[in-house]
Amino acid sequence: MRIAEIEQRLRAALSPESLSVTDLSHLHKGHAGDRAFGQSHYHAVITAAAFAGQNRVARQRLVFAALGAMVGNEVHALSLDLRAPGETR
Repeated sequence: MRIAEIEQRLRAALSPESLSVTDLSHLHKGHAGDRAFGQSHYHAVITAAAFAGQNRVARQRLVFAALGAMVGNEVHALSLDLRAPGETR
């Protein structure tokens, strides 16, 4: 399953305190980037010490680097909620 691979890569790269990845592909049926096999649109909520002192863009870059070639291929869209430990929204 694709979520398992996404989570494995994120855990290996970021050692998160918490990690949740949700498949939102069903919400994008018929729109550009929709793939017949599904599993292309995701939302991730990650709390990791690696994000401490990093701005939003730097945090996103860490996530995209962890996912590597999956981004733009298996992962068409990824919305992110990224926090350092102790941060609230």
